[in-house]
Amino acid sequence: MTYETLTRERHGGAIEVITLNRPDAANGLNPLMARELADAAAGCDHDPSVKVVVLTATGRFFSAGGDVKAMAGFGDRTAAGIKSLADDLHRAVSTFARMAAPLVVAVNGVAAGAGFSLALLGDLVLAGDTAAFTMAYTSVGLSPDGSSSYFLPRLIGLRRAQELMLTNRKLSAAEALDWGLVTRVVPDADLMAETLALATTLARGSSDSNAAIKRLLLETFTNPLETQMELEGRTIAGCAGSANGREGIAAFVAKRRPDYV
Repeated sequence: MTYETLTRERHGGAIEVITLNRPDAANGLNPLMARELADAAAGCDHDPSVKVVVLTATGRFFSAGGDVKAMAGFGDRTAAGIKSLADDLHRAVSTFARMAAPLVVAVNGVAAGAGFSLALLGDLVLAGDTAAFTMAYTSVGLSPDGSSSYFLPRLIGLRRAQELMLTNRKLSAAEALDWGLVTRVVPDADLMAETLALATTLARGSSDSNAAIKRLLLETFTNPLETQMELEGRTIAGCAGSANGREGIAAFVAKRRPDYV
């Protein structure tokens, strides 16, 4: 489909770059952007040629979160309108979290509200050195969405999640790195080059291994030890029996670089 609020482009044959593109509205999530983001995520999920997905944005903001002006226009249908927007956003989040391809998020500016939630979602997260992070929900009388109440306590613990959500404390990129919210902080000017270099490294690896790691980590906080180990055993066996697994083992023995499918 043709998008109005974001762009999609292919880099290096296997990397899909999704860019939030409402810079005049601080890349705020209105109903159309939420629907388009869900569609873009599904498109990547169903395309076996996509080995890595990059999510970033244009302008000074990564995303200021939900478009409050759009919400104000819902009028008497405010509750229904926001629920519909959240449903579409959550479809996108669920697809990004469960798709086989790793998601690399490049945070180019302020990530607030649902923008913060999208930043958390990355399997790897790079932030420009002037990026900043804040929940911001209670400042407009709302509560968190976009999966932040799930991922944030798992990343930084309950106490810190409570502080961010209840006080709207703003974290610098350096603080976000210290708290374990991002993988790496790089100079703003180098953000996309570093992100694409990282995505290229991932794309050269085994897509089966990457997908397996995503599945294992997504279930680790809900499975008991023995269940998780059984999942590990079945997953590593499946990887070993795949074409990529056989190629990886053969390449290691032959001391050559593997040529993954």
